[in-house]
Amino acid sequence: MASRRAGPKQLTRRVAVLRPRKTLLVFCEGLRTEPEYLHALRRQPSVREVAAVDIRIDQHCAGHTPLGLVRKAIVARQRDGGEIDEFWCVFDVEWPTPHPGLREALKLAADHDIHIALTNPCFELWLALHFDDCTAWLDNDGARRLRRRYDGQPGKSLDATLYMPRRGAAAARAAELDRRHAKNGTAPPDDNPSSGMHRLIASVEPVD
Repeated sequence: MASRRAGPKQLTRRVAVLRPRKTLLVFCEGLRTEPEYLHALRRQPSVREVAAVDIRIDQHCAGHTPLGLVRKAIVARQRDGGEIDEFWCVFDVEWPTPHPGLREALKLAADHDIHIALTNPCFELWLALHFDDCTAWLDNDGARRLRRRYDGQPGKSLDATLYMPRRGAAAARAAELDRRHAKNGTAPPDDNPSSGMHRLIASVEPVD
């Protein structure tokens, strides 16, 4: 009986499929902590390689009020030739004295398709959420003390190795705070504590 010879094997080449490149331009109120966090975020493999996201941080506007940041983002959007996919402003409410023009800044952003990552009272609350739930009202000093309790950093410097592995947990806690405020009908500047940073995280690291 003649033996059958197996035909040539069909070799299937697996081709990696990447998400389309997505570019964010982020305007930060903070001079150091927020830019350091965002620089660390964009260095993460899931952002740099998988999602192929290029976060550009405009540090020239650091120290501006929320209204000033939003206006700069609007100008940048109007001048953009289609290179930037999303424009973001990262700023705080600030307690005990909230930023003037905060509500105007939020409305202006909504009218011009500018995304906002607003933290109440300040960015240190977002950092604290990387370690534990934070549901009690805080002023700026309280949020900073809470952050120092978790990371031991005395100033504005940031040890990204402590935060990047915990960013998913922080995003989940921030999203839960949003749901609580929505249920209670509280909105800025009365949604203390809260942070919209989880929406920026979701934009660059969408859950599959």
